Amino acid sequence: MGHPEPARPKLSGCVISFREADRIADCVRSLDFCDEVLVVDSGSDDGTRELAAELGARVVVNAPFPGHREQKQFAIEQAANDWVFCLDADERVTPELRAELDALRERGLQADAYEMPRRNHYLGRIVRRGLYWPDRKIRLFDRRRARWGGTNPHDRVEPAQDAVVQRLRGPIEHLSYRDFRHHLRTIDSFTAIAAAALARAGRRTNPFDLLVRPPAVFCKSLLLKRGFLDGWRGLLIAAMAAYTDWKKYWRLLWLPRGSA
Repeated sequence: MGHPEPARPKLSGCVISFREADRIADCVRSLDFCDEVLVVDSGSDDGTRELAAELGARVVVNAPFPGHREQKQFAIEQAANDWVFCLDADERVTPELRAELDALRERGLQADAYEMPRRNHYLGRIVRRGLYWPDRKIRLFDRRRARWGGTNPHDRVEPAQDAVVQRLRGPIEHLSYRDFRHHLRTIDSFTAIAAAALARAGRRTNPFDLLVRPPAVFCKSLLLKRGFLDGWRGLLIAAMAAYTDWKKYWRLLWLPRGSA
């Protein structure tokens, strides 16, 4: 007798959102291969929740926003299925990734988690070098074998110590910033969150953080990872990455250790 075909695992697509009315629809549509789409919103007032619901997503409100990793962990805990595929509202599943995922599910999911590259857009163009590629992220996983961790705002999926992680080739489409002002606002918000998290952990700024880390990040992005091949966008990405690092530690300098 032949072996029975593996059961096709049911999959929940999980998205967190806040004021993403201009982007949530494409995100939800790209997850229509999932058995359910769950959107966890932190109190949008711009129609984000209504748009997601109209497209068939199950919408749950969890407000006020508890933090990136906490909100994403909350989302996978609310999912109907143990296998989850997580996206941010500014991300989409590409056709090539979807085809790869469909084939993978037909064969049965053999690993505990799967990571994939992100195809990042910056100021109107896809960038293929520097810190923005391959930018691999674990987004498909069994929630019994992995959870959301990291330090806010830079959350990441943390598999169990003995978990099997496999790489996929198909990318996620990432429409990171609407424009340059959005990039600046994001840096302002994220560095404040990151500095506060470091302060709570008892971390302090030292001269190395302010004088060495930013130029090191700039050189890594522009030279080591060949960001210069992306032209002026590559140069700007490297400069903004260095500025982000500097601003985070500059803010930490003025926060008392252990502060909230």
